[in-house]
Formats: sequence, C-alpha cells, structure tokens
Amino acid sequence: MFTESGERSRSHGIHLSVLTAQSQAMNIPLLTRATSWNDYEKHFTAALTSVKKEGVQNVVFGDIDLQEHRDWEERACGGVGMHPFLPLWLEERKSLLGEFLELGFYAMIIAVKENILPTSFLGKTLSRTVIEEIESQGADACGEEGEYHTLVYDGPIFKSSLQLTQGEEVLRDGYWFLDLHVKSTCDTPRL
Repeated sequence: MFTESGERSRSHGIHLSVLTAQSQAMNIPLLTRATSWNDYEKHFTAALTSVKKEGVQNVVFGDIDLQEHRDWEERACGGVGMHPFLPLWLEERKSLLGEFLELGFYAMIIAVKENILPTSFLGKTLSRTVIEEIESQGADACGEEGEYHTLVYDGPIFKSSLQLTQGEEVLRDGYWFLDLHVKSTCDTPRL
C-alpha cells in the first residue's frame, strides 16, 4: 500500500524503486495500490479481490501478537472470502528475531519512532548487538509496538543482495525515516 502519489510505501516511506528491486531480488511479484489512510481498507480489499481472481486464497501477515492487527486482517480478508495466515502468531518475539538472523537474513533499520529510539539507529543492520542496544533504550527487540521499522535487503531467498545508498533523514508523523535509493543489485547471483 502506497501513498496517494504511488511513489512511497504508506507505512514505511520506502521508494517504489527500492521495493521493486527487492521483489525482483526475491522473484516475487509486487502488487501496489495508492491510497490515503482514510481509504486504506477499501484499496487493500480491492487488491485482495484482484489476486483472488488469479486463484490466491491465503494472505500471509507477519504480526506476532497484536490482537488489534489480527482482528483487522481477519476482517479485511474475510470480507473478500480469503483466509489470513499468521505463521508467527504468539511466538516469542526475541526467539523469532534470533531465528531470522540465524537463517541469514539482513534487515536495515529505516524508521525509528521519535522519543523512543534515537536517529543513530537509522541505517544500522540488525544484529545481536544492535538488538541489545534497542532493548537498552526500553524498546521491544522486534519493534512490534512500532518502535522501529526495517527493510530486508538480503537473505537466503534473495538471488542477489540489494545495494542501497542512504539519503536524508526526515521526520514525518512522529517517525524519523531514512531515505533509501537503489545503487544496484549484485551482479553475481547466488549459487
């Protein structure tokens, strides 16, 4: 779901070019919709309806334990006759993060909530050390309460790592966002 201009993701402020490169690196199609917050659910369910016509029946969500999020996902999917799938639901937050790192995924912190985490976290790649630093600030390790957001730029399902350049830091709606641009993708695919 993107802003009304269709240029940035609605929640994380990521440029379309970055998400396009990410989807290509994982060989997963990217479906986007431009929307305001007021029309978000309407456009989201329209997108679900379009993929349902292609045979998709299930929608995967990454929420861990926020019931309000699950309720919305169930309502949105149920309204178009699809099924929400929450594989992480009620798993221990920090264990999930450890598994993510052990599997070889790399995620960069691209947004921090103002007055929760300092902007010095922007651009850092998640690691056990960075997770300890996040917790020392009183924030949840996973950022499940919205303390921070990440962009996954490499991992075992990527055919190549995203090479990103970091731009300016911008304050919007109570979050500091790091503007990212695609430099290139690695020319050497993984074996």
